[in-house]
Amino acid sequence: MDQKRNIEMKVVIVGAGKLGMKVADALLGGDHAVTIIDTDDQLLQKISSHLDVMTINANAKETKTLKRINISSYDYLIAVTGNDETNIVIASFAKKLGCNKVIARVRDPEHMQQINFIKDTMGIDHIVNPDQGITVEIYKYLAEKYSLSNGIFSSGKVSLVEFDVEKYKQLIGLTMQETTKILPEMLVVAVSRNGKVIIPRGGFVIQEDDVLYVIGKKGPIQKLNAKVHERGKYTDLQKVMIMGGGKTGFYLAEMLEEFGAAVKIIEADKERCHYLSTHLEDTMVLHGDATDLTLLEEENIDMMDAVVTATGFDEDNLLLALTAKQRGIEDVIAKVSRESYVEIISAMGVDMALNPLDITTTNIMRFVQGSKKVLSSQLIQGQAELMEIIATANMDILETPLKELDLPDGVIFAAIHRGNDVIIPNGDTEILEDDRVIMLSLLSDIYETEQLLKDSTRRGIFK
Repeated sequence: MDQKRNIEMKVVIVGAGKLGMKVADALLGGDHAVTIIDTDDQLLQKISSHLDVMTINANAKETKTLKRINISSYDYLIAVTGNDETNIVIASFAKKLGCNKVIARVRDPEHMQQINFIKDTMGIDHIVNPDQGITVEIYKYLAEKYSLSNGIFSSGKVSLVEFDVEKYKQLIGLTMQETTKILPEMLVVAVSRNGKVIIPRGGFVIQEDDVLYVIGKKGPIQKLNAKVHERGKYTDLQKVMIMGGGKTGFYLAEMLEEFGAAVKIIEADKERCHYLSTHLEDTMVLHGDATDLTLLEEENIDMMDAVVTATGFDEDNLLLALTAKQRGIEDVIAKVSRESYVEIISAMGVDMALNPLDITTTNIMRFVQGSKKVLSSQLIQGQAELMEIIATANMDILETPLKELDLPDGVIFAAIHRGNDVIIPNGDTEILEDDRVIMLSLLSDIYETEQLLKDSTRRGIFK
């Protein structure tokens, strides 16, 4: 297909699985030219009918494949096949053949123990590990209770605070417009309700049990923080049950052991149980079916402070999370990879649902963007990204009142640094060139976010 398009950079993705597709979709949002290499021709044909990408049916481990596409002309190669060693080799070959930057997905704990050596020896610029990425977010939630250190995040003269609305009951029942009277110079940019992060609009009503994320100038936010937080408070996290002893369960158990919690893992595969018991020092590893209620009762599920469902099956994770929540467990976290299950989880009242695909895609996109646009970013409950960007000259969002921009539901502009001034925006606010803009985006809307941030003047030919 010969078609004029704005091209920012050339990227080749090796591996047309779920992660490869998610990354390709996000890259297309930023108008990058994307090539996908895979050995499955039928899968590639299906992809080319849905995405504006070039597809190549070949084995990228063969250097002739990389030479044929002139890999030295590419800005990035992203290797995300299902095999760690394959990803490492392909990324290394591409780097040696002149690709500017290479990224590899690596999941094996043994590799992660020597990851810096692998990167240095093989010439790999960035490594992503979906299991470790999701584990860090679960750990932050459980061990610190707040997604943000001490409940507060600062950038320049702007801060964001997170708190349970129960700590500020006057806000319950108010719409977003009404909150501005109680929270002057501040803005509620996100609400976590039943484990789902929501970007609230004007008529959104705050309910009991909501967790609020409020942004504003440092002074007002620090005063609000003093009212709603005990400084540096950690949860009384003593007993955690992890259902599923895969890589996520393993990484999380390691981190919770170090924190000092008593951890139990329930795993159905006997061989995997042996691996876990020989690689974890203080975790109790139980061989059994986590859907067996008798087993759960025997292992005192009702006495747990937290339950994490991290089996390899979304449906089991949903069922197990619902079971734990019905038994009154305070913190229940579910790992889910299908977007369609987010609404179900929210209705179930699970405390947090995490999608490793979203987290890993965001990790890759921030590395690809580098410091060109995104100055910094931080995840909120593993579902939304708070990031600070530089408004460059040719972005479509410039010099237009925010109320006239066609913003996706999952994106909000939260604050603007303009010179020495801080602006908490309203519908009439316009973003100007060189503004440092703090925005919040749901990870599931990463394509739309990249569309907003793209440079509208670059030109190129996509074939």
